[in-house]
Amino acid sequence: MAAHNNFLLIIFNCVLILQNAPFLAVALPLPEPISAKLRNDSQTIKLASTDYGRIIEEKPYGVFFPVNGSDIAGLIQFMYGSPTPMDIAARGHGHSVQGQSLVENGIVVNMTSLGGLDGRIVVSTTTAALGPYADVGGEQLWIDVLHATMAKGLTPLSLTDYLRLTVGGTLSNAGIGGQTFRFGPQISNVLELDVVTGKGELLTCSPTNNPELFYGALGGLGQFGVITRARIPLGPAPTRAKWVRMLYTNFSAFTSDQELLISNNGKEKSNGLNYLEGLLLLELKAPDNSSFYPLPDQPKISSLITQYGIVYVLEVVKYYDQQSAGCVDQDLEKLLTGLRFEAGLKFIKDVSYEEFLDRVHTDEVALRSLGLWDVPHPWLNLFIPKSKLFEFEWGVYRSIIQKRKLSSCVLLFYPMFKNKWDEKTSAVIPDEDVFYTAGFLFSSGFDNWQTFEEHNRDILKFCAEAGIGAKLYLPHFESQKEWVDHFGRKWPVFQQRKALFDPKHLLSPGQKIF
Repeated sequence: MAAHNNFLLIIFNCVLILQNAPFLAVALPLPEPISAKLRNDSQTIKLASTDYGRIIEEKPYGVFFPVNGSDIAGLIQFMYGSPTPMDIAARGHGHSVQGQSLVENGIVVNMTSLGGLDGRIVVSTTTAALGPYADVGGEQLWIDVLHATMAKGLTPLSLTDYLRLTVGGTLSNAGIGGQTFRFGPQISNVLELDVVTGKGELLTCSPTNNPELFYGALGGLGQFGVITRARIPLGPAPTRAKWVRMLYTNFSAFTSDQELLISNNGKEKSNGLNYLEGLLLLELKAPDNSSFYPLPDQPKISSLITQYGIVYVLEVVKYYDQQSAGCVDQDLEKLLTGLRFEAGLKFIKDVSYEEFLDRVHTDEVALRSLGLWDVPHPWLNLFIPKSKLFEFEWGVYRSIIQKRKLSSCVLLFYPMFKNKWDEKTSAVIPDEDVFYTAGFLFSSGFDNWQTFEEHNRDILKFCAEAGIGAKLYLPHFESQKEWVDHFGRKWPVFQQRKALFDPKHLLSPGQKIF
C-alpha cells in the first residue's frame, strides 16, 4: 500500500510540473522545432481558453508560438501525418464571441507571436499595374496597418468599426463597416494571400493563382487554412472627417434616406459620402458631457425616446483634406438636402481621419477603466433582406427590443449592396440587391449572459417563423444541418474545399462545422 501511495504521489507531482512548466514536456512525441515553441503553463492555457465573448471556455492542450509561416506549416504537417492528430485553432486577438477561436485539448496557434518580425507591413507605392498596396502579416492589427499606410499618405479602402482586430481574423469572416456600401467588405479588397492549408502546405493564392484556396479562405471561417499574409489595395488617405448624426422617429424615413444616400453615392462616387451606418437609441442618460449630442439638445432627444420608444440615428461621414477643405461643407449640405430627419436634430463633429476611424478604441479605454470591457458579450449579427425590413422592425425592434427594454447595448442597422460582395468567396449573404446588417451588441454580467442568449434565440425564432430569410454574420451553430441551411447553395462548394484543403478536419474546430 505504501508503495502504491508513493507511486500516486510521484504521478501527482509530475502532473503539477507539467501544468506549471514554461514549455510543454514530452507528453507528445513532438519534433524539437515544434516542442520548443509550444507552451502549456497555467497562465498561457488560461488566456487561450476563452475569447472576447466570455461565454465559452475550452482548455487547449498547448499554445504554439510561431516565428514565421513555415513554423505553422511544420506544426500542421506534423499533425496531418500523425495517427492521432490534434485539432488546431489559429488565434489572433480572440475577438470571437462563441468560442470560434478555441479548441478543447488541441493546439492554439498564437498568431500575434509573428508580430515580432520586422517587415510584416510593407507598403508599395510604385506599382503601376496594381496601384498602391500593402503586404501585411495575418497577425497584424488593422490600426497598425492604418498607421503604416498613412505614413505614406495612403489608407485601406474598407475597414471595420473596431481596428484592434487582426487582418487574418477579419478576412476569415468578411470584415464589414461603414464603408462596405461603397467598397464592399474587406474580403472584396484583397489582391493576394499566403495561406497554410490543413495539409501544412504554405501556398500563395490570388484570383488567378490557386483561386479555390483564395476564395475559400476569404470568409471561410478558418476552415481551409491559416492566413499568414494578405496583399491589401490602398487609396489616398484624407486627413479630416465631417462626422454627422441625424435623428429620426420614423423607421420608413430612416431606411429610405439610408438607401437614397448609398444610391446617390454610386452615381457620384468622387463626391459622395465615405461612410454610412445606422444606430438605434432606446435610452439617453442625460445630462452626459461625453455624448455626441450637445447638452441643450439632450432633453429633447430623451423626450422623443419616451414618446416613440425608439429613435433611429443615421450616421454619415464625409472625408476631406487640405485641397477639399474649402468646399466640404457645401458638398456635405448638398448630399444631405431633402433628408427627412427630425428638424433641428442634425449634429456635426469635425475630427481627424484617424480619430474617427479609431473611435471605438476611445470607448474601449473608458470601459476598461470601469472594468466593463472583459465581460460576457452575447452578440448577435444578422443580414436582413430589404424586402423584409418592416416585418423585422415590427417583430424584433418593437416586439422584442423595445418591449423588453433592452437599451444597454449597441444596436446597429445599415444597408449594403450585394454587388459589392464577390460571390466566389465563402461568405454568405441574402440573395437581394440591397440588404441590411442588424447588430445586437449586448454586454452582460457573468451571472446573466444566459438571459441575453435567450433574447437572441427569440430574435432568431421570430426570423425563422416569419420567413425573414436572415443570414447570420459571425455565425455559430451547434449542428451540421444548421450549417448546411446557412450556406444553402454554397454548401457543396464549401464541402469540396474542405476535402481539398483540410481533409482531416484539423482546422478551426471551434466553428463546429465538420
